[in-house]
Parts: sequence; structure tokens; C-alpha cells
Amino acid sequence: MRIAISGYGNLGRGVEAAVRQNDDMELAAVFTRRDPASVKIRTAGVPVVPVSEAEAWKDKVDVLILCGGSATDLPKQTPEYAKHFHVVDSFDNHAHIPEHFAAVHQAAQSSNHVAVISVGWDPGLFSLARVYANAVLPEGRDYTFWGRGVSQGHSDAIRRVPGVRNAKQYTVPVPAALDAVRSGQNPELTTREKHTRECYVVLEEGADAAAVEKAIKTMPDYFEPYDTTVHFISEEELEAKHAGLPHAGVVFRTGVTGFDKEYHHVIEYSLKLDSNPEFTTSVLIAYARAAHRLAAEGAKGAKTVFDIPPAYLCRQSGEELRAHLL
Repeated sequence: MRIAISGYGNLGRGVEAAVRQNDDMELAAVFTRRDPASVKIRTAGVPVVPVSEAEAWKDKVDVLILCGGSATDLPKQTPEYAKHFHVVDSFDNHAHIPEHFAAVHQAAQSSNHVAVISVGWDPGLFSLARVYANAVLPEGRDYTFWGRGVSQGHSDAIRRVPGVRNAKQYTVPVPAALDAVRSGQNPELTTREKHTRECYVVLEEGADAAAVEKAIKTMPDYFEPYDTTVHFISEEELEAKHAGLPHAGVVFRTGVTGFDKEYHHVIEYSLKLDSNPEFTTSVLIAYARAAHRLAAEGAKGAKTVFDIPPAYLCRQSGEELRAHLL
């Protein structure tokens, strides 16, 4: 499979690394909005191409992996690129997935391409955990916890506050809430009861710390619904202790079975990640393989993780999967 990357940030670099771990793939090109001469990739002999020339590569690429942001990039990029390529994206704005799917499906269907959207760990692997658990335990309740890990979107929101030079924000599950779910208590949990937010902030010289803290804690949607702690630290401490992008999460479904609903069950699926983007891109690569196989069978249109058989993600043949993983 000839894989191309659009966008060479954290996700793009992760895709480049992940391709090297899959011997049925090779990196064909990297498309960038920057000056190609300024983009230094680590794979020798692979061209870095201006996005304006991407369409000329449509017959030289089997799957294009889109590594832009969900806020403004992917809603425009995925439908546009799906007119010319089989594509995979990591669109993660849960509330807007239905409309994103509709726009991408129209573009991919009309051009006979496969477009797999919203691939990653949530949405993605966690979505599968939820749908399998709901199918198995139809009478039950879902819980999803994120963290402890860096939220890149919330960190960016803090950096936009006047007086902030740099910042990292961690999403942290409330231990008591986790324990209550694990024990089968089926608690009713508010947003504030499920997660807290920890902020590590470097101030601009002369900035008013109290005003910055108030602006963060009262920010609608991002911080106002949560118990939020703000720590003011130096740039040196931020680089030394908070340079990485770790993340984690847990999906639960609790449910009952039996004629009298006397049997109680808890399904738990968890991830602990050293690097959110590196792991996410490993998922993207697996679904690029699936997109390639679906396209070879004549499929077209938008797909999600719900639509793709697990075997299509794997390098192994059906015989190998049955012998070793079933």
C-alpha cells in the first residue's frame, strides 16, 4: 500500500513512524501547507509536496491519511480529498460526526472512493468497546472516563487567554467515581463528578495571575463545568515535567441479565498511552489497510469503525487469525 500524509505535525510524524512498522505499506509522499523546503521528514527519498499539487498524486497513492485538526481542517479537507483519494481521518468532535459523515459520504460516494472517518481511540476503539458492550448487555449503563492525560484542545484554549505564554492541561478522572462504577453501583454522575482539570500555566511577564486564573476557571464548556486547579510554573519546569503528550481512558458498561435481573456484570476496557498522537496514528494506519481492502472490493462512500470487519485491519490472513487470535 502506498500511503500519503496530509499535514506534518504530531499526527503526521506519528503516521510516518507507524508506516515503518507495517511491512505491507510504504510512504509515498507528504503534503504540506508550509514551504516544503522547511519540512524535514525522517524517511529518505520521500517527497514533500505542496498541498496545491496533491491532486496530481491521486494515481500514485492508495490511501491518504489526513492529519489536520477537527475544528477547522477536517470538515473542509476530508470531503475535498475524498473526491480524489481513498482517505482516513481522525475527526473527533463527537457532536458533529453525523454531519461530517454526511458531507464526506456524498463526496466519496460520487467519486467512487472509500473514506473512513473518526478513527482513533475515542472516537474509534472506545466506540467499538461501547457498541460491543451495548449489544451484549442491552439493559445497562455506559460510562467513559478520559485521563489522566494531556488535552491538546484544552491546552490550546488556555494558551489563548491574555497573559498566558504557555500551558498544558490534564484531564483527570475522579477516583471515587471510577470506584463507584467498577463496584457496580451504577451511579448517576454529573460532568463535575466524573473529571477534574489540572492546568499548568506559564505567565507572560507582568501578567495578572488572579485574572488569568479567573479567566480559565470561568471559561464556558472548557473549564466552567469542572473543578479546575491552576498551577503557575516557569517555562523551564513546563519543559522539564510536562513536555510529553500522554493520555489514558476507560470505557465501562454495567448491566444485568437473568429472568429476575439477578446477575450483575461490569465490562471494562482501558488504555494507558505514553503518546496520544503516536497511538492514534497506529490506529489510523490499521484503518488505512481496511480502506484499501474495501476499495479493492469495490466499496465506496464514508465508513466508520462500526462498518469495518476486524479482520480487514490486520496484516494476517484469515487462516492466521483463526489459528492464533481467535
